[in-house]
Amino acid sequence: MGPLIVNEIISPNTNLFIAFLIGIGFGFALESSGFSSSRKLAGMFYGYDTTVLKVFFTAALTAMLGLLFFSLFGWIDLDFVYINPTYLTSAILGGAIMGAGFIMGGFCPGTAFCAISIGKLDALAFIGGLVLGILFFTEGYPMWEEIYKANFLGTPTMNDIIDLPRGVFALGMILVAFAMFWVGEWAEKKFPREEY
Repeated sequence: MGPLIVNEIISPNTNLFIAFLIGIGFGFALESSGFSSSRKLAGMFYGYDTTVLKVFFTAALTAMLGLLFFSLFGWIDLDFVYINPTYLTSAILGGAIMGAGFIMGGFCPGTAFCAISIGKLDALAFIGGLVLGILFFTEGYPMWEEIYKANFLGTPTMNDIIDLPRGVFALGMILVAFAMFWVGEWAEKKFPREEY
């Protein structure tokens, strides 16, 4: 909501309230999609349930197209949208660690909190591991600060990296999404699993 605050369209307190409502909506969407089930989430890696792929790809495309159209209509200035700085080494290591945890535990951090909110105690162990991981990283940060900050790339966007206009890149991502949805449907037929 940064551009709306910078341009004094909404106040910081209103921004927090809107973020709170968006968080409730996001949690509702996760639960409605079945993301509180570790079996459904793990099914992505085994090919028998690609709901995760479909939901998150759809969310990413919706956000991307929303920002593009908002920018086109002059409702948002994309220069004010914060982009996390890219540290390539830590992104790869962190992705590998989170991916391994996702496969073993059946949850990512967001879905773990979604599951615990409806009383699924298996998610509590995952959240405990998450807290321990945070403590391990923060308390030991001086030891791996050099690794964490290795291969700093700034704040590039994918369309800048491959030198494509934003609209052309968005069209390409839509085509990739349709291809992935097709692959997901194929995988679900290829690796069926009885209802769980």
